[in-house]
Amino acid sequence: MIMPFRFSSATALTAGVLMFAGCAGAPEGSVSLADSEPPPHNTLTDAELAEGWALLFDGSSTAGWHNYGQPGIRDGWQAIDGEMVHVGGGGDIVTNQVFQDFEMVMDWKVEEGGNSGVFIHANESAPRIFEGAPEMQILDDAVHPDGQNPLTSAGANYAIHPAPRGVVHPAGEWNSIRIRVEGARIQQWMNGQMIVDYERWTPEWEALVAASKFQQWPVYGTYREGPIGLQDHGDRVYFRNIKARVLNP
Repeated sequence: MIMPFRFSSATALTAGVLMFAGCAGAPEGSVSLADSEPPPHNTLTDAELAEGWALLFDGSSTAGWHNYGQPGIRDGWQAIDGEMVHVGGGGDIVTNQVFQDFEMVMDWKVEEGGNSGVFIHANESAPRIFEGAPEMQILDDAVHPDGQNPLTSAGANYAIHPAPRGVVHPAGEWNSIRIRVEGARIQQWMNGQMIVDYERWTPEWEALVAASKFQQWPVYGTYREGPIGLQDHGDRVYFRNIKARVLNP
C-alpha cells in the first residue's frame, strides 16, 4: 500500500479554491468572481494560492490518487479532456494525501441514471471504503431509484442525513460542491447552497448510525483523518477542479 503523505505546517500546500461567485455561505476570505472571468479549469489563481489551496487533480493525469487499499490506480479512471473520468471497472480511489481538518471543492456530473460519491476520512484500515467513511452522495436524482429518498439523493450524507430537493442539476450538467471538515463537524454545500451540516460522535449521531445499515460496521464514521475518496459505483462519472486546503495546520 502506498504510504500516505500527511500535510502539516512544514509541508504547506501550494493551492487554490473554486469560488462560489455571489453565493451565500462562501468560505471566509474567498474572493467573488461575479464581476470577472472564471479562471481556466484545474488551475490556481493568486488568491487561491494565498489562501493555501492545492490542486488534487492536475487536469492531465491521475497522479496523486491510488485505488483504495492498493498501490497504483487502474485504467478505469482516466484523465480525459481536463476531466477525471470513471470509465468503468476502476474501483474506489483515494488521494495519496491524508487529511484531518480540511476544506475541499470540486465539480461533478453524471450520465443518465449515474451514481457515485465523495468519501470523507476514507481511512484504509477498513476492508471497504464505505464501511468507515461518510459519503456525500453523487446521483442523477431524476432517474436513479435512490433519488426518490432524500437520505440517498444527491448531496446527502448517504443514508444518515438527507439533502433538500431541487438543488442538484440534471444528468449531463455540472454541479459544484464544497465540503468542510473541522473536528466533529462536517458541512456540505452544493451549487452554492449549504445542504447538510452535522456533527459526528454525538448522541444524535450515534442514534442515526444505529438506525442505519452502517450499524453493522463499528468503525463507520469514527476515523479522525484519512484521504478523500471517489466512488466507483459502476457508472460513468466526471470530476474537475478538485481542490483542497488544510484547516488548523
